[in-house]
Amino acid sequence: MPTVSVKRDLIFQALGRKYTDEEFDELCFEFGLELDEITTERDIISREQGDVRAEGASDVVLYKIDVPANRYDLLCLEGLVRGLQVFKERAEAPRYRRLSPSDGAPQRLLITEETAAVRPHAVAAVLRNISLTQERYDSFIELQEKLHQNVCRKRTLVAIGTHDLDTISGPFTYTARLPAQIRFRPLNQSQELTALEMMSMYKSDSHLRHYLHIIEDKPVYPVIYDSNGVVLSMPPIINGDHSRISLNTKNVFIECTATDLTKAKIVLDMIVTMFSEYCEQPFTVEEAEVVYPDGRTCVYPELAYRTETLTGDFINQKVGISESAEHIAQLLTRMCLRSEVGEDGQIQVEIPPTRSDVIHACDIMEDAAIAYGFNNIVRTTPRTYTVANQLPLNKLTELLRQDLAAASFTEALTFALCSQEDIADKLGRNISEIRAVHIANPKTAEFQVARTTLLPGLLKTLAANRKMPLPLKLFEISDVVLKDDTRDVGARNSRRLCAVYYNKSPGFEVIHGLLDRVMQLLEVNPGPGEGYHIKASDDCSFFPGRCAEVFARGQSIGRLGVLHPDVISRFELTMPCSALDIDIEPFL
Repeated sequence: MPTVSVKRDLIFQALGRKYTDEEFDELCFEFGLELDEITTERDIISREQGDVRAEGASDVVLYKIDVPANRYDLLCLEGLVRGLQVFKERAEAPRYRRLSPSDGAPQRLLITEETAAVRPHAVAAVLRNISLTQERYDSFIELQEKLHQNVCRKRTLVAIGTHDLDTISGPFTYTARLPAQIRFRPLNQSQELTALEMMSMYKSDSHLRHYLHIIEDKPVYPVIYDSNGVVLSMPPIINGDHSRISLNTKNVFIECTATDLTKAKIVLDMIVTMFSEYCEQPFTVEEAEVVYPDGRTCVYPELAYRTETLTGDFINQKVGISESAEHIAQLLTRMCLRSEVGEDGQIQVEIPPTRSDVIHACDIMEDAAIAYGFNNIVRTTPRTYTVANQLPLNKLTELLRQDLAAASFTEALTFALCSQEDIADKLGRNISEIRAVHIANPKTAEFQVARTTLLPGLLKTLAANRKMPLPLKLFEISDVVLKDDTRDVGARNSRRLCAVYYNKSPGFEVIHGLLDRVMQLLEVNPGPGEGYHIKASDDCSFFPGRCAEVFARGQSIGRLGVLHPDVISRFELTMPCSALDIDIEPFL
């Protein structure tokens, strides 16, 4: 969950009253938020960097509030205060409007076809005649950063650029050029640099270096110019210093470049709705035109309102309350969802552009539950009684674990993914003959396939613990994954038991004794037919003449024996090792 830090005195001033810490904590809880911490800037720096660095830091009290990840409208002081005021019925939810410029044609952003190779989408808008203070400016910048980390997925989906419109002139061009052709003075820098020089310089920047990978391997870099050739920004890395906004900025041009157009629209709507209250005409936004390479023209921001219809019975049933449709409509209105009851008794809910998280009727139901108060919902006994029961396979697994541990074997827990070499070459097998599920894009060579046997994991565990006193006795009961064309996903899990004995002597009798103990626990008597028995077998992973196939209730369930010296050496082991590997699902 994102955490929003707000100054206590500032939020109290905006809310129009003071609260004790306990009262504000309760207010946040009622609104579905959590007051995570009460601290100061000095305490934060002291905790993270030491007392020396904290000298001179501010002692202003900060409230750190946890906000749901889908509530982008609560990621800044403005949205948080607006939501709380509407929730406490001290204000009405504002109506956001998109206006055409009064002095001529709207600002235009022209997209060229070269951007298709990097970031093909862009949206834009203008906040006209805005009044900024230091607190508003800080909140404006912080909201952009919160959105970058949240809905923008660290700028991979959307990158936000804000510019002082009075320092640049439209129409603007969004294009992509070779890195060597891009040259401008980046934000907070004193000299012009090429794109290549910037990328090299920001590799050591603690903030921007995390975004370089987004475009550094691309043949061309995205860039935005004004009509005079002035660079506004090189998204998603850095804005130009020429058009930086300040406390004296009156008109803000906002552009968002993106790989996901829907996310770009949401981000633009969120920024302009949060800060349009500081415009000369509050809650109004000046539109901008975006012209695509095919000649198509779109006007942004959309600021779209839509209406959802649902019944009071739906909310009552899902939440577990019994309220009238009129009261439910009032509850939803407190959550910035203007609602009214129609003549047919259904509730008409208006979804504003700030609530992109409302996708389904269940999202509306959740807001109704929050406004009603979770603590006010009467706890009732379910009408249907169900008795929970442990999955039989897991129950059998837990019982076997306890008795194997009692037999002096130590349990290991190994990775479900491994390399192709682990299940094939090291065991003397051919990977093409193994029904292994392969990972399409493995990040490392250690995790290429899903394991088809537990044996490699145990042998690697032995290799990592060779300095421990002998003998080493390990076991694992876990799933392996096998291809299966009869399953809808093309594969199935199989629960297996594997045990190894590592000592100066092979210890075949130890592993054989463990098999007898397991069968005794499973109530399978020795002998053919419905019992169990072993039969000599050949397996490339085991020493010739020292391998046996295990049969139980008429079917083969696995093998046991002394591992081949080549297998032992491939896993960097130096002493003999015997192993047991059986399937336990047939015993359910």
